Parts: sequence; C-alpha cells; structure tokens
Amino acid sequence: MLTANGEQLLKGFAATAYPSTLTEAAKGIYHVMGYAHSNSIFIIAEKSVILIDTLDTDVRAEKLKSLIAGITDKPVKTLIYTHGHPDHRGGAAAFKDTVAEIIAFAPKKAVLGRTAALNDILKKRAAFQHGYSLSDAEALTQGIGIREGFTAGAGNYAFVPPTTVYEEDKVRRTIDGIELELVWAPGETDDQIFVWLPASKVLCCGDNYYACFPNLYALRGMQYRDVGAWIDSLDLMLTYPAECVLPGHTKPLIGKDVVRDVLSNFRNAIDFVLTETLQGMNRGLSADELADTIKLPEHLARLPYLGEFYGTVAWSVRAIYSGYVGWFDGNPTNLNNLPPREHAIKMIDLIGGETKVLAEIEKALSDQNAQWAIELCDLLIASGREAERAKRLKAQGLLALSKLETSANGRHYYIACAKELLGGAAS
Repeated sequence: MLTANGEQLLKGFAATAYPSTLTEAAKGIYHVMGYAHSNSIFIIAEKSVILIDTLDTDVRAEKLKSLIAGITDKPVKTLIYTHGHPDHRGGAAAFKDTVAEIIAFAPKKAVLGRTAALNDILKKRAAFQHGYSLSDAEALTQGIGIREGFTAGAGNYAFVPPTTVYEEDKVRRTIDGIELELVWAPGETDDQIFVWLPASKVLCCGDNYYACFPNLYALRGMQYRDVGAWIDSLDLMLTYPAECVLPGHTKPLIGKDVVRDVLSNFRNAIDFVLTETLQGMNRGLSADELADTIKLPEHLARLPYLGEFYGTVAWSVRAIYSGYVGWFDGNPTNLNNLPPREHAIKMIDLIGGETKVLAEIEKALSDQNAQWAIELCDLLIASGREAERAKRLKAQGLLALSKLETSANGRHYYIACAKELLGGAAS
C-alpha cells in the first residue's frame, strides 16, 4: 500500500510487532518469538519435548535449544512442521541427534508440472520480495518477522525431511502423554496444518493467522492460493474453543474473547476482499479497476493486526481475479495487443518524441508522481530509445516509491529492482 508516510509506518510496526520473547502460554507450552523470522512452540511432555517448527537456520535453532534447556533437561524427541516453508523448518538439523519422529502433512494439490523450469526466475523474484541482497537499512524487516538468519550471518537452512507424512484431514495422536489434534487447514500453503491441544485449549495456527494483512498473493510468484479455502480454514479454527492462539509469526493471542475477536476480524477482512472482488468481476470490472477501488472498511482497516505491512489488498484483488478467470479481462482490445516495442514506439511518437518523454519523466519525479514517471520510463526502455537514461530515471522513481510502501515485500522489490537497474547487486 502506497501512502505518504509508508516507510515510517513500516518502521513503527517492525519495532513493536515481534520482540524477542519466551511466553509460557499454558502450563508446559512455550511460544518463542523474535529469535528468528518465524516463531517456534515447544511442549514439555512426560519424558521429552515436542517442538512445533524449528526457526529458520541451524544457528538460531541452537539458541532455541538453549532456551529449551533453560526450562527442562528433557530431549526434543518429536518435531511437527506446520507447513513446508523453509523459515519454519530450516533449523531442524540442530535437533537430529535426539529427535525420533518428524511429522508433516502432504499437500492435497500437486505442484504444476514443470515448475522446476522456472527455478531461476522464481529464485530471483523471491530474493527481490524478501530483500535478501539488501542491507538492514534498506530492508528494515521481512514484514512478519526479523530478517532470516542467513541474511544476517546467523547460519543457514538445515533441513531434515519428515519421517511421518499424513494425507488425512485430521489426525489425533497422543505423543508422550500429550493429546493433540493435527488438522489440515489450507491457506498460505496447501500443506498447512494447525495443532490443537485440548487439555490446555491452545491452538497453534501456523501461518493462517499473523498480525498483518496476509499474503494472499506473494510477489515472488506462485500457484494461486485458494482464498476461499483459507477462509474455510479460519472458520474451522473458530469452531475450536481456543483460549490461546500461537501463530507462526508475530505475537500470541491470549484470552478466549481476544482469540475469537481477532480471528473473526481477520477472517472477515479476507472474506470482504474475496466477496468484493468476485462481485466486481461479475459486473465486468477489470482487475485494474477493482484493485484501485476495493479497500477494507474502516472498522477493519484501523485494526493494528490488519495493517498492510506484508500482503496488500490490491495485490490480493489481482491474484483473485487471475486465479478465477485468468489473464483475459474481457476487453477484446487485449486479445492481441501490439508487441511491447511497437506499442512503445508509437506512444513515444504520439507524445512527441523521446526528448519530450524524458522531460515529462523529470517533471513527474519533481512533482513526486513517481508511478507516472516509471510508466513513462518503461516506454523508453521497451522502445530502445534513451533506454539507459530511462533505466537510471526509473531507478530513481522506484526508490521514491519505496519510501511510500507500507509492505516490506513491496519495499524490497522496489529497492532491489532499482539496484539492478543501476548495476548493483540484485540477487
């Protein structure tokens, strides 16, 4: 979301959203936050420790081991992955000497065939989204947590594959005296689960809730995240009488009323965006029109846990549009667009030549209309006319937009692309 004080809002959020904290959420159940990009939860069982997610790197997981050792001398025997994102399982190897079982769920939908052919561009876009090549001053935060360990010299991913992989919707287990339910709950990922601990009324929700407007779409590029299924998963979570919710990022929710209020508002915000987008699509509106007009209602937008510091409403609208009807917006003009270079040349000639376009870019930058400036830069870059100068001006515009962007992901993308245009490190 672009706003005049976007950078300051993001800084303020990052300063307060995930301080290093060890919280005993219920007797023998601990929530670890702020020691890595993701959170971890450990449960002291009769003779061992059950660990839900392992932080993001081996070095940070060693610190987690020290935290556990400060509470109990029981070994970690069971790991549970709430989902397959690397920041939640990157520290697993730190526990391999004691762990006897590693539990995960299989995704119900297969990855699109030949996705591996996109490895290079997906890796580059992921680096742009997360700001992996940026300095701490440039990146500020990764939105829903501190920067991943490998960006800060704090270790590397150290994965260990699961030994037990479930395909059921729900599994009830008693592990070393601890009764729990593992429940498939697709949302941010298709292999996402939550863990319900009935004796303590604690629900460990993975990434289906965190205190930001969620990444219904990730800039790095990915298969469509089923927003309707995400809402269904939140509805399912709300059927449990939870008195505490422990998320995979940001702070715990403590208290039955707090849990119900926050999860309901979070769910309703996602539902609002999906409903408004589908209704607008049904009226024949384009993705651009919908992204420009759909905003959260004030009673939701003002809530501190729905700030657009990670995902944004506009990107979500565009993802929903594409996910349901694909690239075509219904306008026959767009069935066979002119090739980009031909379109750019014709537009530049219509405007009055590249000199006039450059003057308009400079004016737009001076007037703090950076979006218009970079769109004009793209005409010159596509045409090949004054392309190098246009790249430098576009970088200037991207850096200006980064100051307005509340989303850490968007900020990173603007800055990383600007550095690439200027010949700096980009990935």
